[in-house]
Amino acid sequence: MTARTAEAPPDGQGARGAAERERRTPGARLFGPQRRSLWFWIFVGPFALGLALFTYVPLAWSVYLSFFDAHNTVTPTDFVGLGNYTSMLTDGAFLSSLGTFALFTLFIVPATYALSLALAVMVNRLRFAQAFFRSVFFLPTACSYVVAALIWKLSLFSGVRFGLANTVLGWFGADQTAWLSTTDPPWYWLVIVTIRLWLQAGFYMILFLAGLQRISPQLYEAAAVDGARTGWQTFRHITFPQLRATSVAVVLLLVINAFQAFDEFYNLLSDARGYPPYARPPLVYLYYTALGREQNLGLGSAGAVILALIIAVATVVQARWLGLGRKED
Repeated sequence: MTARTAEAPPDGQGARGAAERERRTPGARLFGPQRRSLWFWIFVGPFALGLALFTYVPLAWSVYLSFFDAHNTVTPTDFVGLGNYTSMLTDGAFLSSLGTFALFTLFIVPATYALSLALAVMVNRLRFAQAFFRSVFFLPTACSYVVAALIWKLSLFSGVRFGLANTVLGWFGADQTAWLSTTDPPWYWLVIVTIRLWLQAGFYMILFLAGLQRISPQLYEAAAVDGARTGWQTFRHITFPQLRATSVAVVLLLVINAFQAFDEFYNLLSDARGYPPYARPPLVYLYYTALGREQNLGLGSAGAVILALIIAVATVVQARWLGLGRKED
């Protein structure tokens, strides 16, 4: 026992020797903790590079183009300063497109909020097949806006007697309706709002479900002890106030998405004889300005910058007004 103890190296030297042997192995040199920063950039680097090339560089170049007279070119030389911004802010068509956004927001934000909240409450109360119904309502979120617009246009609201909407109306003796007609009444708003509702209600339902599952069951138990009735009274005084933070986030996202409306307007109304009043949102107008017949990239870039600033200001004001980040009672 004494001989083996004398021959054994001290504890410090043994630990350093083991660590040295681990560093000498190829696996330790490649996968050891000293390589964490290397593997971080291996995994994150491609995504960061793609984000820079396809998002930040185009944004910076768009701001650059907005100060030049850029017709049919992305490398202009004629500097016009704030001329493009002045032209855009005095353009009646652009201001009308902002009015389209306001009208679309007035339709889609309350409708999506109410529908997604109702779906979340119903799914949250299910005692069986909850995962199935959650998946069913969320599934339209994975559908392309272009595909959905074509389905709505060619099958549901086609304006002919073979369309589903006109077929259902025919069962009750109603006349056929030209849903996408540019004349009054503006039935195209029903088509546009319903397609957006179908596509995005499931996503916001998931957000509300997450908020509902954060509510402590003890609150409902205390309310029952105090004599509160289940149903509307419990929802009004317990459930809805506890969803304030989630509601603020949902409303902010809905307003931002309404600003970015493009696919449904373009694919549903692009073949009409010109856009009717209040049927061309800002992105559709900027698309025709920058990539239309004149291809005025400078003017379109100025409009894009103005729209981005409006979104940023509206988001900050709305967040402060609704109390985003405020602690819940």
